[in-house]
Amino acid sequence: MQVQDLLERYQKGERDFSNVDLSGASLSGVNLRDANLTGANLTGANLSWVFLSRANLTAACLRRADLRSASLNSAIINQAILSGANLGKADLRLAQLQSADLNWAILQDADLSSANLQEAKLDQVNLERAKLGSSCLTGAELMEANLRRANLVGANLDRANLREAHLEGANLREASLIGANLIEANLSGVYLRQANLTGADLHRVVLTGADLSEAILNNADLSRANLAGAYLLKASLSKAHLLRANLEDVYLLRADLKAANLRGASLQRADLSGAYLSDTSLNEADLSDAYLLESHLIRTNLDGAQMTGCCIANWHLEDTDFSKVNCRYVFTQFNYTTKSPTDRYPVGRDLETGELGRQYQEDTSVMEVHLTEAPNWEAFAFTLAQIDREGNGLGLTVKSYEAADDHYLVRLKATRLVNAKLLSRRIFQLYPEVLQRLLTHRTEITNLLTAPHVGANLALETPPQPSQEPKLLPSPDRRIRLYQEVVRQIQQMMMSQAPEQFVQSVQQLLHYLSRQGITTEEIQTKVISQVITQRAKQDQGFRAHMQRWEKTAPEAARLSTVGQAMRLAIALMWAETKKM
Repeated sequence: MQVQDLLERYQKGERDFSNVDLSGASLSGVNLRDANLTGANLTGANLSWVFLSRANLTAACLRRADLRSASLNSAIINQAILSGANLGKADLRLAQLQSADLNWAILQDADLSSANLQEAKLDQVNLERAKLGSSCLTGAELMEANLRRANLVGANLDRANLREAHLEGANLREASLIGANLIEANLSGVYLRQANLTGADLHRVVLTGADLSEAILNNADLSRANLAGAYLLKASLSKAHLLRANLEDVYLLRADLKAANLRGASLQRADLSGAYLSDTSLNEADLSDAYLLESHLIRTNLDGAQMTGCCIANWHLEDTDFSKVNCRYVFTQFNYTTKSPTDRYPVGRDLETGELGRQYQEDTSVMEVHLTEAPNWEAFAFTLAQIDREGNGLGLTVKSYEAADDHYLVRLKATRLVNAKLLSRRIFQLYPEVLQRLLTHRTEITNLLTAPHVGANLALETPPQPSQEPKLLPSPDRRIRLYQEVVRQIQQMMMSQAPEQFVQSVQQLLHYLSRQGITTEEIQTKVISQVITQRAKQDQGFRAHMQRWEKTAPEAARLSTVGQAMRLAIALMWAETKKM
Protein backbone atom coordinates (compact mmCIF):
# COMPACT_ATOMS: atom_id res chain seq x y z
CA MET A 1 0.00 0.00 0.00
CA GLN A 2 1.22 3.48 -0.82
CA VAL A 3 1.39 6.11 1.92
CA GLN A 4 -0.99 8.43 0.06
CA ASP A 5 -3.60 5.67 -0.26
CA LEU A 6 -3.40 4.93 3.46
CA LEU A 7 -3.80 8.58 4.41
CA GLU A 8 -6.79 9.07 2.08
CA ARG A 9 -8.53 5.99 3.49
CA TYR A 10 -7.79 7.18 7.02
CA GLN A 11 -9.30 10.61 6.21
CA LYS A 12 -12.46 8.85 5.03
CA GLY A 13 -12.82 7.15 8.43
CA GLU A 14 -11.17 3.80 7.79
CA ARG A 15 -9.09 2.57 10.74
CA ASP A 16 -8.24 -1.06 9.99
CA PHE A 17 -4.87 -1.35 8.29
CA SER A 18 -3.82 -4.66 9.81
CA ASN A 19 -0.92 -6.48 8.11
CA VAL A 20 -0.21 -3.50 5.84
CA ASP A 21 3.31 -3.30 4.38
CA LEU A 22 4.81 0.16 4.83
CA SER A 23 8.45 -0.81 5.24
CA GLY A 24 10.74 2.14 4.62
CA ALA A 25 7.77 4.51 4.26
CA SER A 26 7.92 8.14 5.36
CA LEU A 27 5.04 8.96 7.73
CA SER A 28 6.68 11.71 9.72
CA GLY A 29 4.16 13.89 11.58
CA VAL A 30 1.04 12.18 10.20
CA ASN A 31 -2.05 11.53 12.31
CA LEU A 32 -2.95 7.85 12.72
CA ARG A 33 -4.67 7.96 16.10
CA ASP A 34 -6.77 4.85 16.90
CA ALA A 35 -5.50 3.09 13.76
CA ASN A 36 -5.34 -0.70 13.72
CA LEU A 37 -1.88 -1.65 12.48
CA THR A 38 -1.84 -5.17 13.92
CA GLY A 39 0.89 -7.21 12.25
CA ALA A 40 1.93 -4.27 10.06
CA ASN A 41 5.39 -4.18 8.51
CA LEU A 42 6.94 -0.81 9.34
CA THR A 43 10.57 -1.89 9.19
CA GLY A 44 12.84 1.12 8.80
CA ALA A 45 9.87 3.47 8.44
CA ASN A 46 10.15 7.15 9.32
CA LEU A 47 7.52 7.67 12.04
CA SER A 48 9.10 10.63 13.80
CA TRP A 49 6.54 12.99 15.36
CA VAL A 50 3.74 10.63 14.23
CA PHE A 51 0.48 10.56 16.19
CA LEU A 52 -0.37 6.96 17.12
CA SER A 53 -2.24 7.49 20.38
CA ARG A 54 -4.44 4.50 21.23
CA ALA A 55 -3.29 2.78 18.03
CA ASN A 56 -3.08 -1.03 17.91
CA LEU A 57 0.37 -2.18 16.83
CA THR A 58 0.19 -5.69 18.26
CA ALA A 59 2.85 -7.95 16.70
CA ALA A 60 3.84 -5.16 14.27
CA CYS A 61 7.40 -5.07 12.95
CA LEU A 62 9.07 -1.72 13.65
CA ARG A 63 12.65 -2.90 13.50
CA ARG A 64 15.04 0.06 13.10
CA ALA A 65 12.06 2.42 12.69
CA ASP A 66 12.48 6.12 13.45
CA LEU A 67 9.93 6.99 16.17
CA ARG A 68 11.60 10.02 17.67
CA SER A 69 9.13 12.25 19.54
CA ALA A 70 6.28 10.00 18.37
CA SER A 71 3.01 10.11 20.32
CA LEU A 72 2.16 6.53 21.36
CA ASN A 73 0.37 7.13 24.63
CA SER A 74 -2.12 4.37 25.48
CA ALA A 75 -1.07 2.47 22.33
CA ILE A 76 -1.17 -1.33 22.27
CA ILE A 77 2.25 -2.57 21.14
CA ASN A 78 2.26 -6.07 22.70
CA GLN A 79 4.60 -8.63 21.05
CA ALA A 80 5.78 -5.94 18.61
CA ILE A 81 9.35 -5.96 17.25
CA LEU A 82 11.10 -2.68 17.95
CA SER A 83 14.70 -3.87 18.08
CA GLY A 84 17.08 -1.11 17.08
CA ALA A 85 14.23 1.41 16.80
CA ASN A 86 14.77 5.03 17.80
CA LEU A 87 12.11 6.15 20.28
CA GLY A 88 14.02 9.06 21.75
CA LYS A 89 11.66 11.48 23.57
CA ALA A 90 8.65 9.38 22.49
CA ASP A 91 5.42 9.62 24.50
CA LEU A 92 4.59 6.06 25.64
CA ARG A 93 2.54 6.83 28.72
CA LEU A 94 0.15 3.99 29.60
CA ALA A 95 1.33 2.08 26.53
CA GLN A 96 1.02 -1.72 26.47
CA LEU A 97 4.38 -3.29 25.54
CA GLN A 98 4.06 -6.76 27.02
CA SER A 99 6.60 -9.20 25.58
CA ALA A 100 7.70 -6.57 23.05
CA ASP A 101 11.19 -6.85 21.56
CA LEU A 102 13.05 -3.60 22.31
CA ASN A 103 16.58 -4.96 22.30
CA TRP A 104 19.13 -2.27 21.37
CA ALA A 105 16.31 0.31 21.03
CA ILE A 106 16.88 3.98 21.88
CA LEU A 107 14.40 5.30 24.44
CA GLN A 108 16.50 8.17 25.73
CA ASP A 109 14.33 10.82 27.46
CA ALA A 110 11.19 8.83 26.52
CA ASP A 111 8.12 8.97 28.76
CA LEU A 112 6.96 5.46 29.73
CA SER A 113 5.10 6.46 32.88
CA SER A 114 2.65 3.71 33.94
CA ALA A 115 3.52 1.71 30.81
CA ASN A 116 3.25 -2.08 30.86
CA LEU A 117 6.55 -3.69 29.83
CA GLN A 118 5.98 -7.05 31.49
CA GLU A 119 8.30 -9.74 30.08
CA ALA A 120 9.60 -7.23 27.51
CA LYS A 121 13.05 -7.71 25.95
CA LEU A 122 15.18 -4.64 26.64
CA ASP A 123 18.74 -5.92 26.50
CA GLN A 124 21.26 -3.13 25.91
CA VAL A 125 18.40 -0.65 25.51
CA ASN A 126 19.12 3.04 26.03
CA LEU A 127 16.69 4.41 28.64
CA GLU A 128 18.89 7.22 29.90
CA ARG A 129 16.80 9.88 31.68
CA ALA A 130 13.63 8.03 30.66
CA LYS A 131 10.49 8.41 32.75
CA LEU A 132 9.32 5.02 34.01
CA GLY A 133 7.42 6.04 37.13
CA SER A 134 4.83 3.42 38.19
CA SER A 135 5.68 1.32 35.13
CA CYS A 136 5.44 -2.47 35.14
CA LEU A 137 8.68 -4.25 34.22
CA THR A 138 8.09 -7.58 35.96
CA GLY A 139 10.17 -10.31 34.39
CA ALA A 140 11.65 -7.89 31.85
CA GLU A 141 15.05 -8.54 30.27
CA LEU A 142 17.28 -5.50 30.85
CA MET A 143 20.78 -6.95 30.60
CA GLU A 144 23.40 -4.22 30.14
CA ALA A 145 20.59 -1.68 29.78
CA ASN A 146 21.39 2.02 30.15
CA LEU A 147 19.08 3.44 32.83
CA ARG A 148 21.32 6.25 33.99
CA ARG A 149 19.36 9.00 35.75
CA ALA A 150 16.10 7.31 34.78
CA ASN A 151 13.00 7.96 36.88
CA LEU A 152 11.66 4.61 38.17
CA VAL A 153 9.74 5.85 41.21
CA GLY A 154 7.23 3.19 42.26
CA ALA A 155 8.12 0.98 39.30
CA ASN A 156 7.62 -2.80 39.51
CA LEU A 157 10.80 -4.66 38.54
CA ASP A 158 10.08 -7.94 40.31
CA ARG A 159 12.12 -10.78 38.79
CA ALA A 160 13.57 -8.40 36.19
CA ASN A 161 16.99 -9.28 34.77
CA LEU A 162 19.19 -6.20 35.23
CA ARG A 163 22.51 -7.99 35.10
CA GLU A 164 25.34 -5.55 34.36
CA ALA A 165 22.80 -2.77 33.85
CA HIS A 166 23.79 0.87 34.35
CA LEU A 167 21.55 2.71 36.83
CA GLU A 168 23.91 5.44 38.02
CA GLY A 169 21.93 8.27 39.58
CA ALA A 170 18.57 6.62 38.84
CA ASN A 171 15.58 7.28 41.09
CA LEU A 172 14.02 4.02 42.32
CA ARG A 173 12.23 5.35 45.38
CA GLU A 174 9.58 2.85 46.59
CA ALA A 175 10.30 0.64 43.58
CA SER A 176 9.78 -3.12 43.87
CA LEU A 177 12.72 -5.32 42.84
CA ILE A 178 11.72 -8.54 44.59
CA GLY A 179 13.83 -11.39 43.25
CA ALA A 180 15.46 -9.14 40.64
CA ASN A 181 18.83 -10.04 39.10
CA LEU A 182 21.26 -7.14 39.57
CA ILE A 183 24.52 -9.07 39.39
CA GLU A 184 27.42 -6.71 38.64
CA ALA A 185 25.02 -3.84 37.93
CA ASN A 186 26.21 -0.28 38.54
CA LEU A 187 23.90 1.57 40.94
CA SER A 188 26.31 4.18 42.22
CA GLY A 189 24.48 7.21 43.56
CA VAL A 190 21.12 5.54 43.00
CA TYR A 191 18.10 6.56 45.10
CA LEU A 192 16.45 3.41 46.52
CA ARG A 193 14.76 4.85 49.57
CA GLN A 194 11.95 2.53 50.78
CA ALA A 195 12.52 0.21 47.81
CA ASN A 196 11.82 -3.51 48.20
CA LEU A 197 14.75 -5.73 47.15
CA THR A 198 13.72 -8.85 49.06
CA GLY A 199 15.58 -11.88 47.71
CA ALA A 200 17.29 -9.82 44.99
CA ASP A 201 20.64 -11.01 43.62
CA LEU A 202 23.07 -8.10 44.03
CA HIS A 203 26.27 -10.12 43.80
CA ARG A 204 29.22 -7.80 43.05
CA VAL A 205 26.85 -4.87 42.52
CA VAL A 206 28.17 -1.29 42.79
CA LEU A 207 26.14 0.80 45.25
CA THR A 208 28.70 3.42 46.22
CA GLY A 209 27.07 6.55 47.62
CA ALA A 210 23.59 5.09 47.09
CA ASP A 211 20.65 6.00 49.33
CA LEU A 212 18.97 2.80 50.58
CA SER A 213 17.34 4.30 53.66
CA GLU A 214 14.40 2.23 54.89
CA ALA A 215 14.92 -0.16 51.97
CA ILE A 216 13.98 -3.82 52.40
CA LEU A 217 16.88 -6.15 51.55
CA ASN A 218 15.84 -9.24 53.49
CA ASN A 219 17.43 -12.42 52.10
CA ALA A 220 19.15 -10.37 49.38
CA ASP A 221 22.55 -11.52 48.12
CA LEU A 222 25.05 -8.65 48.37
CA SER A 223 28.15 -10.83 48.43
CA ARG A 224 31.25 -8.89 47.37
CA ALA A 225 29.07 -5.86 46.66
CA ASN A 226 30.60 -2.39 46.87
CA LEU A 227 28.48 -0.20 49.17
CA ALA A 228 31.20 2.23 50.22
CA GLY A 229 29.66 5.42 51.53
CA ALA A 230 26.10 4.16 51.03
CA TYR A 231 23.26 5.43 53.19
CA LEU A 232 21.18 2.65 54.83
CA LEU A 233 19.33 4.43 57.63
CA LYS A 234 16.82 1.97 59.15
CA ALA A 235 17.30 -0.45 56.25
CA SER A 236 16.13 -4.03 56.76
CA LEU A 237 18.86 -6.58 55.95
CA SER A 238 17.54 -9.58 57.84
CA LYS A 239 19.25 -12.78 56.65
CA ALA A 240 21.00 -10.83 53.89
CA HIS A 241 24.25 -12.19 52.46
CA LEU A 242 27.05 -9.61 52.62
CA LEU A 243 29.98 -11.98 52.39
CA ARG A 244 33.17 -9.96 51.87
CA ALA A 245 31.15 -6.89 50.90
CA ASN A 246 32.73 -3.44 50.97
CA LEU A 247 30.82 -1.44 53.58
CA GLU A 248 33.44 1.14 54.39
CA ASP A 249 32.00 4.44 55.65
CA VAL A 250 28.48 3.04 55.29
CA TYR A 251 25.72 4.64 57.32
CA LEU A 252 23.72 1.81 58.98
CA LEU A 253 22.02 3.75 61.77
CA ARG A 254 19.29 1.57 63.33
CA ALA A 255 19.56 -0.95 60.50
CA ASP A 256 18.19 -4.47 61.03
CA LEU A 257 20.98 -6.97 60.36
CA LYS A 258 19.38 -9.90 62.15
CA ALA A 259 20.95 -13.20 61.08
CA ALA A 260 22.81 -11.42 58.25
CA ASN A 261 26.06 -12.92 56.97
CA LEU A 262 28.86 -10.32 56.95
CA ARG A 263 31.74 -12.76 57.08
CA GLY A 264 34.93 -11.09 55.91
CA ALA A 265 33.10 -7.83 55.15
CA SER A 266 34.97 -4.52 55.36
CA LEU A 267 33.14 -2.20 57.76
CA GLN A 268 35.92 0.27 58.43
CA ARG A 269 34.50 3.52 59.83
CA ALA A 270 30.96 2.24 59.27
CA ASP A 271 28.28 3.77 61.47
CA LEU A 272 26.25 0.96 63.07
CA SER A 273 24.78 3.11 65.83
CA GLY A 274 21.58 1.56 67.12
CA ALA A 275 21.87 -1.31 64.63
CA TYR A 276 20.29 -4.66 65.52
CA LEU A 277 22.90 -7.43 65.20
CA SER A 278 21.10 -10.44 66.61
CA ASP A 279 22.60 -13.76 65.44
CA THR A 280 24.65 -11.81 62.90
CA SER A 281 27.84 -13.32 61.47
CA LEU A 282 30.70 -10.82 61.64
CA ASN A 283 33.49 -13.34 61.84
CA GLU A 284 36.66 -12.16 60.12
CA ALA A 285 34.97 -8.81 59.40
CA ASP A 286 36.99 -5.59 59.63
CA LEU A 287 35.25 -3.20 62.03
CA SER A 288 38.23 -0.92 62.54
CA ASP A 289 37.14 2.55 63.72
CA ALA A 290 33.46 1.58 63.33
CA TYR A 291 30.73 3.19 65.43
CA LEU A 292 28.70 0.80 67.59
CA LEU A 293 26.93 3.42 69.73
CA GLU A 294 23.85 1.83 71.34
CA SER A 295 24.12 -1.12 68.95
CA HIS A 296 22.51 -4.42 69.97
CA LEU A 297 24.90 -7.39 69.79
CA ILE A 298 22.92 -10.51 70.68
CA ARG A 299 24.63 -13.85 70.03
CA THR A 300 26.73 -12.03 67.44
CA ASN A 301 29.59 -14.05 65.93
CA LEU A 302 32.78 -11.96 66.09
CA ASP A 303 35.39 -14.71 65.78
CA GLY A 304 38.46 -13.27 64.10
CA ALA A 305 36.87 -9.83 63.69
CA GLN A 306 39.08 -6.73 63.74
CA MET A 307 37.66 -4.17 66.21
CA THR A 308 40.56 -1.83 66.92
CA GLY A 309 39.36 1.76 67.35
CA CYS A 310 35.64 0.91 67.61
CA CYS A 311 33.44 3.29 69.56
CA ILE A 312 31.27 1.15 71.82
CA ALA A 313 29.46 3.79 73.89
CA ASN A 314 26.28 2.41 75.47
CA TRP A 315 26.23 -0.73 73.36
CA HIS A 316 23.95 -3.58 74.43
CA LEU A 317 25.43 -7.05 74.74
CA GLU A 318 23.84 -10.44 75.24
CA ASP A 319 25.54 -13.81 74.92
CA THR A 320 28.33 -12.44 72.68
CA ASP A 321 31.83 -13.93 72.82
CA PHE A 322 34.80 -11.55 72.40
CA SER A 323 37.51 -14.09 73.20
CA LYS A 324 38.63 -14.40 69.55
CA VAL A 325 38.34 -10.73 68.59
CA ASN A 326 41.42 -8.86 67.35
CA CYS A 327 41.47 -5.52 69.14
CA ARG A 328 44.19 -3.23 70.48
CA TYR A 329 41.90 -0.57 71.96
CA VAL A 330 38.34 0.79 71.87
CA PHE A 331 36.61 4.07 72.71
CA THR A 332 33.92 3.96 75.37
CA GLN A 333 32.34 7.42 74.88
CA PHE A 334 31.38 9.74 72.02
CA ASN A 335 31.53 13.54 71.91
CA TYR A 336 28.52 14.72 69.89
CA THR A 337 29.85 18.27 69.73
CA THR A 338 33.11 17.36 68.03
CA LYS A 339 31.59 14.21 66.47
CA SER A 340 34.50 12.10 67.61
CA PRO A 341 35.01 9.10 69.92
CA THR A 342 36.56 9.70 73.34
CA ASP A 343 37.81 7.81 76.40
CA ARG A 344 40.26 5.35 74.90
CA TYR A 345 40.38 1.99 76.67
CA PRO A 346 42.82 0.96 77.90
CA VAL A 347 44.75 4.16 78.60
CA GLY A 348 48.44 4.17 77.75
CA ARG A 349 48.64 0.59 76.52
CA ASP A 350 47.03 -1.95 74.19
CA LEU A 351 44.63 -4.70 75.15
CA GLU A 352 46.13 -8.06 75.92
CA THR A 353 44.94 -11.16 74.05
CA GLY A 354 41.42 -12.02 75.24
CA GLU A 355 41.23 -8.98 77.53
CA LEU A 356 38.26 -7.44 75.70
CA GLY A 357 36.37 -10.68 76.15
CA ARG A 358 37.10 -10.74 79.87
CA GLN A 359 36.19 -7.06 80.24
CA TYR A 360 32.78 -7.40 78.63
CA GLN A 361 31.84 -10.90 79.67
CA GLU A 362 30.25 -9.43 82.78
CA ASP A 363 28.20 -7.00 80.73
CA THR A 364 26.53 -9.83 78.84
CA SER A 365 24.70 -10.53 82.10
CA VAL A 366 23.52 -6.91 82.46
CA MET A 367 19.99 -5.83 81.54
CA GLU A 368 18.06 -2.56 81.64
CA VAL A 369 14.63 -1.88 83.14
CA HIS A 370 12.87 1.36 82.16
CA LEU A 371 10.24 2.63 84.61
CA THR A 372 7.82 5.52 84.13
CA GLU A 373 7.87 6.32 87.87
CA ALA A 374 10.58 6.32 90.48
CA PRO A 375 10.86 2.79 91.90
CA ASN A 376 9.74 1.85 95.38
CA TRP A 377 12.98 0.22 96.45
CA GLU A 378 11.38 -2.03 99.05
CA ALA A 379 8.95 -3.46 96.48
CA PHE A 380 11.74 -3.68 93.90
CA ALA A 381 13.98 -5.62 96.30
CA PHE A 382 11.20 -8.12 97.05
CA THR A 383 10.52 -8.45 93.30
CA LEU A 384 14.16 -9.33 92.62
CA ALA A 385 14.15 -11.78 95.52
CA GLN A 386 11.09 -13.55 94.05
CA ILE A 387 12.66 -13.70 90.56
CA ASP A 388 15.88 -14.98 92.07
CA ARG A 389 13.97 -17.89 93.61
CA GLU A 390 12.17 -18.58 90.32
CA GLY A 391 15.37 -18.39 88.31
CA ASN A 392 17.42 -20.84 90.35
CA GLY A 393 19.74 -18.26 91.82
CA LEU A 394 20.34 -15.55 89.22
CA GLY A 395 21.90 -13.39 91.92
CA LEU A 396 20.22 -10.22 90.67
CA THR A 397 21.59 -6.96 92.04
CA VAL A 398 21.16 -3.33 91.10
CA LYS A 399 24.22 -2.15 89.16
CA SER A 400 23.18 1.47 88.54
CA TYR A 401 20.22 3.83 88.61
CA GLU A 402 19.55 6.94 86.53
CA ALA A 403 16.66 9.40 86.58
CA ALA A 404 15.72 11.25 83.39
CA ASP A 405 12.92 13.62 82.41
CA ASP A 406 10.52 10.96 81.20
CA HIS A 407 11.75 7.67 82.65
CA TYR A 408 13.89 5.98 85.30
CA LEU A 409 16.55 3.50 84.26
CA VAL A 410 17.61 0.64 86.51
CA ARG A 411 20.47 -1.59 85.36
CA LEU A 412 20.53 -5.07 86.84
CA LYS A 413 23.40 -7.54 86.98
CA ALA A 414 23.05 -11.32 87.15
CA THR A 415 25.67 -13.86 88.08
CA ARG A 416 25.17 -15.66 84.75
CA LEU A 417 23.77 -15.01 81.26
CA VAL A 418 20.05 -14.26 81.14
CA ASN A 419 17.29 -13.79 78.58
CA ALA A 420 16.90 -10.03 79.05
CA LYS A 421 13.54 -9.81 77.29
CA LEU A 422 11.88 -12.56 79.33
CA LEU A 423 13.41 -11.32 82.57
CA SER A 424 12.26 -7.74 81.96
CA ARG A 425 8.75 -8.98 81.15
CA ARG A 426 8.65 -10.96 84.41
CA ILE A 427 9.80 -7.91 86.42
CA PHE A 428 7.02 -5.75 84.97
CA GLN A 429 4.55 -8.52 85.75
CA LEU A 430 5.65 -9.03 89.37
CA TYR A 431 6.57 -5.50 90.48
CA PRO A 432 2.99 -4.02 90.58
CA GLU A 433 1.73 -7.07 92.45
CA VAL A 434 4.53 -6.91 95.01
CA LEU A 435 4.07 -3.15 95.44
CA GLN A 436 0.35 -3.59 96.13
CA ARG A 437 1.02 -6.33 98.68
CA LEU A 438 3.67 -4.20 100.34
CA LEU A 439 1.29 -1.27 100.73
CA THR A 440 -1.50 -3.52 101.97
CA HIS A 441 0.59 -5.47 104.48
CA ARG A 442 3.19 -2.88 105.42
CA THR A 443 2.74 -3.38 109.20
CA GLU A 444 3.25 -7.14 109.08
CA ILE A 445 6.25 -6.85 106.75
CA THR A 446 7.83 -4.15 108.92
CA ASN A 447 7.47 -6.39 111.96
CA LEU A 448 9.13 -9.25 110.07
CA LEU A 449 11.97 -7.04 108.92
CA THR A 450 12.74 -6.04 112.50
CA ALA A 451 13.49 -9.67 113.36
CA PRO A 452 17.29 -10.11 113.66
CA HIS A 453 17.43 -13.37 111.62
CA VAL A 454 15.86 -12.00 108.41
CA GLY A 455 18.21 -9.21 107.37
CA ALA A 456 21.12 -11.29 106.07
CA ASN A 457 18.98 -13.29 103.61
CA LEU A 458 17.31 -10.23 102.05
CA ALA A 459 20.44 -8.12 101.64
CA LEU A 460 20.99 -6.61 98.19
CA GLU A 461 23.63 -4.24 96.96
CA THR A 462 22.74 -0.69 97.96
CA PRO A 463 21.15 0.83 94.87
CA PRO A 464 23.23 3.68 93.50
CA GLN A 465 21.63 7.07 93.82
CA PRO A 466 21.02 9.25 90.81
CA SER A 467 23.18 12.34 90.40
CA GLN A 468 22.12 15.46 92.27
CA GLU A 469 20.92 17.13 89.07
CA PRO A 470 19.35 14.23 87.15
CA LYS A 471 17.08 16.36 84.98
CA LEU A 472 19.55 19.01 83.80
CA LEU A 473 21.50 17.07 81.15
CA PRO A 474 19.83 13.91 79.72
CA SER A 475 16.88 15.34 77.84
CA PRO A 476 18.66 18.41 76.37
CA ASP A 477 21.62 16.23 75.52
CA ARG A 478 19.40 13.85 73.58
CA ARG A 479 17.87 16.77 71.71
CA ILE A 480 21.31 18.13 70.82
CA ARG A 481 22.48 14.74 69.57
CA LEU A 482 19.30 14.24 67.55
CA TYR A 483 19.55 17.73 66.04
CA GLN A 484 23.21 17.25 65.11
CA GLU A 485 22.53 13.84 63.60
CA VAL A 486 19.67 15.12 61.45
CA VAL A 487 21.73 18.12 60.28
CA ARG A 488 24.46 15.68 59.24
CA GLN A 489 21.90 13.61 57.31
CA ILE A 490 20.52 16.70 55.58
CA GLN A 491 24.00 17.90 54.59
CA GLN A 492 24.90 14.49 53.23
CA MET A 493 21.70 14.17 51.19
CA MET A 494 21.90 17.68 49.77
CA MET A 495 25.56 17.23 48.76
CA SER A 496 24.96 13.92 46.96
CA GLN A 497 21.41 13.94 45.56
CA ALA A 498 19.47 15.91 42.95
CA PRO A 499 17.04 18.60 44.22
CA GLU A 500 13.93 16.63 43.27
CA GLN A 501 15.29 13.74 45.34
CA PHE A 502 16.32 15.46 48.55
CA VAL A 503 13.43 17.95 48.93
CA GLN A 504 10.96 15.36 50.23
CA SER A 505 13.54 13.57 52.39
CA VAL A 506 14.70 16.79 54.06
CA GLN A 507 11.08 17.85 54.60
CA GLN A 508 10.38 14.57 56.41
CA LEU A 509 13.42 15.04 58.64
CA LEU A 510 12.28 18.56 59.56
CA HIS A 511 8.81 17.25 60.42
CA TYR A 512 10.45 14.60 62.60
CA LEU A 513 12.44 17.22 64.52
CA SER A 514 9.32 19.34 64.98
CA ARG A 515 7.47 16.36 66.47
CA GLN A 516 10.32 16.01 68.95
CA GLY A 517 9.86 19.64 70.01
CA ILE A 518 13.09 20.76 68.32
CA THR A 519 13.09 24.02 66.38
CA THR A 520 14.18 23.81 62.74
CA GLU A 521 14.43 27.53 62.04
CA GLU A 522 18.24 27.53 61.88
CA ILE A 523 18.23 24.62 59.43
CA GLN A 524 15.73 26.43 57.20
CA THR A 525 17.54 29.77 57.27
CA LYS A 526 21.20 28.75 57.45
CA VAL A 527 22.00 25.08 56.86
CA ILE A 528 20.12 24.66 53.56
CA SER A 529 21.52 27.93 52.21
CA GLN A 530 25.08 27.05 53.23
CA VAL A 531 24.94 23.59 51.65
CA ILE A 532 23.49 24.92 48.38
CA THR A 533 26.14 27.64 48.20
CA GLN A 534 28.94 25.19 48.99
CA ARG A 535 27.81 22.63 46.41
CA ALA A 536 27.17 25.28 43.77
CA LYS A 537 30.76 26.51 44.11
CA GLN A 538 32.08 22.98 43.66
CA ASP A 539 29.67 21.77 40.97
CA GLN A 540 28.62 23.97 38.04
CA GLY A 541 26.18 21.29 36.89
CA PHE A 542 24.38 21.55 40.21
CA ARG A 543 23.76 25.26 39.64
CA ALA A 544 22.01 24.48 36.35
CA HIS A 545 20.09 21.64 38.03
CA MET A 546 18.86 23.98 40.75
CA GLN A 547 17.69 26.48 38.12
CA ARG A 548 15.77 23.75 36.29
CA TRP A 549 14.24 22.56 39.55
CA GLU A 550 13.00 26.05 40.39
CA LYS A 551 11.22 26.21 37.04
CA THR A 552 9.83 22.67 36.85
CA ALA A 553 9.24 21.57 40.47
CA PRO A 554 5.63 20.79 41.46
CA GLU A 555 3.85 23.55 43.33
CA ALA A 556 3.68 21.43 46.50
CA ALA A 557 7.45 21.00 46.51
CA ARG A 558 8.08 24.68 45.82
CA LEU A 559 5.75 25.81 48.64
CA SER A 560 7.03 23.29 51.19
CA THR A 561 9.25 24.50 54.02
CA VAL A 562 12.33 23.05 52.33
CA GLY A 563 11.25 24.31 48.91
CA GLN A 564 10.88 27.88 50.18
CA ALA A 565 14.26 27.72 51.91
CA MET A 566 15.83 26.44 48.70
CA ARG A 567 14.22 29.14 46.56
CA LEU A 568 15.53 31.79 48.95
CA ALA A 569 19.01 30.27 48.79
CA ILE A 570 18.84 30.18 44.99
CA ALA A 571 17.79 33.84 44.86
CA LEU A 572 20.68 34.83 47.12
CA MET A 573 23.07 32.74 45.06
CA TRP A 574 22.03 34.41 41.79
CA ALA A 575 22.19 37.86 43.40
CA GLU A 576 25.73 37.14 44.56
CA THR A 577 26.65 35.95 41.05
CA LYS A 578 25.39 39.19 39.46
CA LYS A 579 27.48 41.28 41.86
CA MET A 580 30.54 39.43 40.73
